[in-house]
Amino acid sequence: MGRIENANQDVAEDGSIIRVKLPNRRTKEQFAQAELMLGSNHIKVRCSDGVTRLGRIKGKIKKRVWIREGDILIVIPWDFQDDKCDIVYRYTTPQVDWLRSHKYL
Repeated sequence: MGRIENANQDVAEDGSIIRVKLPNRRTKEQFAQAELMLGSNHIKVRCSDGVTRLGRIKGKIKKRVWIREGDILIVIPWDFQDDKCDIVYRYTTPQVDWLRSHKYL
């Protein structure tokens, strides 16, 4: 059997596989960068469409993932308030390197 190739994964120098979650455009997910920590699970983020929004860390990742300024995130803008969004995913450093090398960022 041959190896199944996946467009969203790559092999790092040490032989480990890097899996990368990409934003789903159908659900209006997009890239963002954390700019300023505001406290109380709120972060000011600059989205890929150029808008600065107030991001809210969803409860699912609130305790599991630590988000710092400068991190690359996936956010979903709110339908009824365009200046706010939900943060749904944070990329690790190897994942960001993979995104940059494949021209997603």
